[in-house]
Amino acid sequence: MHSIVVVNKPKDWNLNIPDVEVVSAKSYLTDSRYSGIRNARIYNLCQSYRYQGLGYYVSLLAEARGHRSIPNITTIQDLKSPSIIRIISDELDQLIQRSFSRLKSDQFSLNIYFGKNPTKQYENLSRQLYSLFQSPLLRTSFSYEENHWILQNISPLPLNQIPDHHKPFVLDYARAYFGKKRIRSKNISRPTYDMAILLNPEEISPPSDKRAIKNFIDCAEEFGIRAKTITRHDYSRIPEFDALFIRETTAVNHHTYRFARRASAENLIVVDDPVSIVKCANKVYMAELLKTANIAIPKTVIVHKGVNRDELIENLNLPCVLKQPDGSFSHGIVKVNDPVALEVELQHFFNQSDLIIAQEFVPTDFDWRIGILNKQPLYACKYFMAKDHWQIYDYRQGRRVKDGDHETIPIDKVPPKILKVAQRAASLIGDGLYGVDIKQTGNQIMVIEINDNPSIDAGVEDMVLKDTLYAEIMRYFVQRIKMKRE
Repeated sequence: MHSIVVVNKPKDWNLNIPDVEVVSAKSYLTDSRYSGIRNARIYNLCQSYRYQGLGYYVSLLAEARGHRSIPNITTIQDLKSPSIIRIISDELDQLIQRSFSRLKSDQFSLNIYFGKNPTKQYENLSRQLYSLFQSPLLRTSFSYEENHWILQNISPLPLNQIPDHHKPFVLDYARAYFGKKRIRSKNISRPTYDMAILLNPEEISPPSDKRAIKNFIDCAEEFGIRAKTITRHDYSRIPEFDALFIRETTAVNHHTYRFARRASAENLIVVDDPVSIVKCANKVYMAELLKTANIAIPKTVIVHKGVNRDELIENLNLPCVLKQPDGSFSHGIVKVNDPVALEVELQHFFNQSDLIIAQEFVPTDFDWRIGILNKQPLYACKYFMAKDHWQIYDYRQGRRVKDGDHETIPIDKVPPKILKVAQRAASLIGDGLYGVDIKQTGNQIMVIEINDNPSIDAGVEDMVLKDTLYAEIMRYFVQRIKMKRE
């Protein structure tokens, strides 16, 4: 397996490790040579994993390219979650108290190098924390409050901040670390059949309307599942359930992801699962994933403000479409018609993300949406563009959202090529519930997006299947719960 260490500045890597290639984050993200490598392990040692920063994109695009990333994108999100850190602090409480029992201070910082620390007293704690946050270099902070040590923070440790007296140990640890297989611990499943449906009562355009939620709850009962709605304030209740069904618009830097991550850690069946949220939430990842799988998409340029910004017009005709990496429901997407507008919108997007998506504008009267459940087509809709607008949703009136018409199509009436492409695309994400958006112009079929949280509204997506649509989703949950119990 090809081992690649990715750092902000290669000069900071002064460890001589055989058979390990060291590259800059910028090179890994923009050099086409790395996107073509197969069977690679990426050690992401960037100074920061800030959301949509360089370090974040190194792990995100590594997964899209089929590379094994350490840390992976799920671990990166966990490192930034105060709630998960509190949970870990509680779970490791006895070990933490025992490890720091001799300390006289009220603050302590513990560096973890490839799962180890030079002080024998902290070996076990370092190993346990690394098993939960698999990242090569970590800095942890503890505080002593009310006669009790508490884990306050855990973050990546920049290479240039390793103390000199630790460097000989780090070199030994690194040589032993590279090439190792890493094993993830498994959780023990729980025996009951209860489902939480996560909602936001204040959301303007939720994935499911009130009638659809009622249909889900009624149908769940027929399958022996007690379904209850919860909100963001019910985080502590997650262990009460066997399944979590998220019917609120998802995002990575958001409580929906934290709910999914916690539910997954508690061994619940989760839709949308946290990995699917991370993969589907970022259009940069999506473009790289589909490209690697040879699935047709509109002509696309991943724009890096320090590399290829000035070449955009040359590589992509105007008008073109700019996309915020984590936009959803037509938010964070603009069409630009001239160079002046392009520069204005580019600057706006670069204030939020180091990379953005630029795509050719492909006008169509409607987009296909193929609902995929467990890698099989479930429903099909045509979503037509809003009147006098180029998107399905028109937000130009502020809070008054206008959308286009819709037509629900029986699966057997959908062109087989559309279904085949949708299944291939969704299978790249997982085996949960997805909505694949497709444009068709003549004989050309292009995937626009894969949604981890597809709309299911009463009177729209269920027009053909009726109650069967809800039943199929509940049957999926029951099957997965039983499989975990067994």
